[in-house]
Amino acid sequence: MSDSFTLAVTGQSLIKHDTRNVRSPEFDRVKAIVKGADLAFTNFEGTIYGTHGGWPTKGFYFGSSKPDVLDALEEIGFKALSLSNNHSFDLGPSGILSTLDEVGKRGVLHAGIGRNKREALGPASTTFGKRAVAMVAMDGGPGLDFMYAADAAGNRPERPGVNRLRLSRIFEIDDGAFRQLEAILDKAGYSARDLYEPEDEPPLDPAELWMGLEVFRKSDRFKRTVKIDKEDLKNNLQAIRAAANAGNLVISYLHHHHWESDWQQSPDWISAFARQCIDAGAAVFISHGVPMLLPIEIYRGRPIFHSLGNFIFHVSSEITWKRNEVWESVVGLCSFDQNHRLTSLTLHPLVIGGEEGLEDEVLERRLVPHLATGAAADRILRRVASASMEYDSHIEVIEGVGKFALA
Repeated sequence: MSDSFTLAVTGQSLIKHDTRNVRSPEFDRVKAIVKGADLAFTNFEGTIYGTHGGWPTKGFYFGSSKPDVLDALEEIGFKALSLSNNHSFDLGPSGILSTLDEVGKRGVLHAGIGRNKREALGPASTTFGKRAVAMVAMDGGPGLDFMYAADAAGNRPERPGVNRLRLSRIFEIDDGAFRQLEAILDKAGYSARDLYEPEDEPPLDPAELWMGLEVFRKSDRFKRTVKIDKEDLKNNLQAIRAAANAGNLVISYLHHHHWESDWQQSPDWISAFARQCIDAGAAVFISHGVPMLLPIEIYRGRPIFHSLGNFIFHVSSEITWKRNEVWESVVGLCSFDQNHRLTSLTLHPLVIGGEEGLEDEVLERRLVPHLATGAAADRILRRVASASMEYDSHIEVIEGVGKFALA
């Protein structure tokens, strides 16, 4: 038996309709690629309305699904699901419990939510063939505190929820703007430092002003970035390290909504954080959130997917997504050797609903992805190849497939 192990990775699956009844040769070709891997991964972008019931915790962007969407994902070929995202808590703790019950019944590898913080952190692991695989899945928000899992403490019971990687927004501003903001806060009758200063943290940097969880930092430029909570970072890296030390091929996953103003630009902190995950032992880092395909880089022989965009995107027709890039992505086939090092990476381009779907905003015609061919395949692959060159990634487009040049 070969020591090679192939992992298929895709964009996020915001799925609300059972796709098992869709009859489409183009979709069948996508499923054949997914099922051809030893293991296929996607992010289930939602929550299950099941036996525990639940109450909507959001307004317009609320979303939940019936349990049969999990059967649809399994029919496509997915056996590994991340569950940590901004829709995981749309039905509150009840939705978390129902989702856990339903994915548990189906025996898929899943991570990112739990009945308490310890369970949500994981790592979760199982074996596919002879390969032990583990997953640590995080959500970087921004999200309200109550959506994140908590352990019991004192007279407080545990809280089902999502595994958190707390990210505080940082706005870098020049000295003049910093002094103006400082003066405004003083005139308002309080210091920004009084608003948030954890007892176990060192004194705040005098070059930073805090307003709630928003940080304004004195700089020589104007730039938006994030600050990662030290405790959350430590806990998640420890979970990755523990899984890797146990011999697992580790999937590290992050969902977040800290996007750049230009959605096609990857935030500068993503690469640095992904590299920390790989240094801790992850074999692959995957991120979603911004609904577009972003650069792919290789670090220490392991792939980093800055964002894989959308695989299934069942949004209401009332929400208009004008940019074609929202509906275009890839299936990435990552082959690893017995030491979990990447030996090949190929990209198979997709268009949700096909080229016709780009001209049509009717959801029913955009239920499933089609394999892109011809000019469409070339367009998608050359766009990601161009963006990835910033990270020294070289992707050759050959007959509708993107192939990485690995050292």
